Amino acid sequence: MAEQGLDDFRLAKQKAAARLGKADSRLLPSNAEIQEALLDYQRLFLGDAHAQHLRTLRRAALQAMRVFESFAPRLVGPVLDGSAGCDTAISLHLFADPVEEVALFLMEQRIPNENGSATLRYPGDTTQIHPVHRFHAGNERVELTVFPRQALRQAPLSPVNGRPMERAKPHAVAELVDSGAD
Repeated sequence: MAEQGLDDFRLAKQKAAARLGKADSRLLPSNAEIQEALLDYQRLFLGDAHAQHLRTLRRAALQAMRVFESFAPRLVGPVLDGSAGCDTAISLHLFADPVEEVALFLMEQRIPNENGSATLRYPGDTTQIHPVHRFHAGNERVELTVFPRQALRQAPLSPVNGRPMERAKPHAVAELVDSGAD
């Protein structure tokens, strides 16, 4: 994941298992263990360069959050938790009723984007499909996952630890940027 820019835990495990000749997935580390090892690797081998890259991504995330402020943006994923690699997209959750408002806003602002969807897990072993808009802002990739406004109260489950995703409001991201935390 660190060297090839993979962000899919399942795919990374499959590649590692194939490389090691292991077919039993029970012998592979959990996503949380992989995440911890990835953070350790970045601190040990990438040091200040990783910290600077993370600050750059967080500043860009904060700028994007300001553009989308009417949609109650929340930063999620690797840029928030500090595990972002060189090819990691800035992931924001946006909230709108109807969810199509975000697509209209992107068109009005003339922000070219690609549309897609994401299937996210929720408590009770349920899944929901949400619209996703991807675009570039300067040198950074941005990925917007759109939820109905009521979803502000119920975050989807994290693929790392299975608990509700950590989501940061703009002021929390600004604090991360100001503190230089990684």
